[in-house]
Amino acid sequence: MGDGMMKTYDIAALPGDGVGKEVVSSAIEVIGALSDVHGGLAFRFTEFPWNCDYYMEHETMMPPDAMKTLAQFEGVFLGAVGNPAIVPDHVSLWGMLIKIRREFELSINMRPAKKVRGIESPLVNPKSFDLVVVRENSEGEYSEVGGRIHRGADEMAIQNAIFTRKATERAIRFAFELAGKRNKHVTSATKSNGIYHSMPFWDEVFTEVAKEYPDIESRSNHIDALAAFFVTKPYDFDVIVASNLFGDVLTDIGSAIMGSIGIAPSANINLSGKYPSMFEPVHGSAPDIAGKGVANPIGQIWTAKLMLDHFGEEELGRELLTIIEDATEAGIKTPDIGGRSTTAEVTEEICSRIRKKG
Repeated sequence: MGDGMMKTYDIAALPGDGVGKEVVSSAIEVIGALSDVHGGLAFRFTEFPWNCDYYMEHETMMPPDAMKTLAQFEGVFLGAVGNPAIVPDHVSLWGMLIKIRREFELSINMRPAKKVRGIESPLVNPKSFDLVVVRENSEGEYSEVGGRIHRGADEMAIQNAIFTRKATERAIRFAFELAGKRNKHVTSATKSNGIYHSMPFWDEVFTEVAKEYPDIESRSNHIDALAAFFVTKPYDFDVIVASNLFGDVLTDIGSAIMGSIGIAPSANINLSGKYPSMFEPVHGSAPDIAGKGVANPIGQIWTAKLMLDHFGEEELGRELLTIIEDATEAGIKTPDIGGRSTTAEVTEEICSRIRKKG
């Protein structure tokens, strides 16, 4: 990083499948506008064509040296992975998205959700909710441990959930540190009244870590009640820390109460800096609208905001999110959030506002 006085970040861009190609292009354009206005900062994107089409030609989602190639960058900017019409989802996801998450030790998945100005929430009274889910991203219910035996009526499948103290404490501690920069409140998602071993263990670690942060309020909610509270009173929450599965479910609810999964961002964080972190929107490749020019670019652009935050450019990140909301409040929106604008029109509106503000 760094060219003289210019601060340059080298980013690997993986547009992937479907609308990923469209929204990654939009976000790169927005980041370019932001960099132009704020001298001394630049993002250099190198694009790689790894996706389901690549799999159909090479029988692998990425080349053998892909991880070594990606490791040379300071960040990975991912669009979307998946085209089930030609490649089964478990093949595409485990061959690319999950492979990167696991091998780059992206142990934290962070997904914010807030009431966005100009976007109607399906909730009657959402108030101004603004929360972040910190999801343990490396183990839990999404472990690969288990197997199948027998066939027919006696067939059996065993899936083991793996919870280590190291990973559990790492996620919980990250949540408390994050809450310290926000509204000083952490909620733990648990199910210790129904899951006999892993959730009481999770609760114990949460209680231990909470004692180290006496100035931060903490509580635990069972996941079923917590899912309901996300709908009935999302404004009650600040930072929520959850296991891999619970975090996955809660963040889809978070997307829904914002008004569209198309605006939801996420960051996969490597805490040690040993490997690059990866930034991706929550939405999938949406093959039904791919190529029609109506994909919502906000999820990818908001994801770029999380990337800015990760690199310490938090003031620029806040500015970008404000401009996104200024655009939606002005009615420049794609059809999924009640507008008539195209992907290109939303992108150009955000870029134009960046230039005017600069």
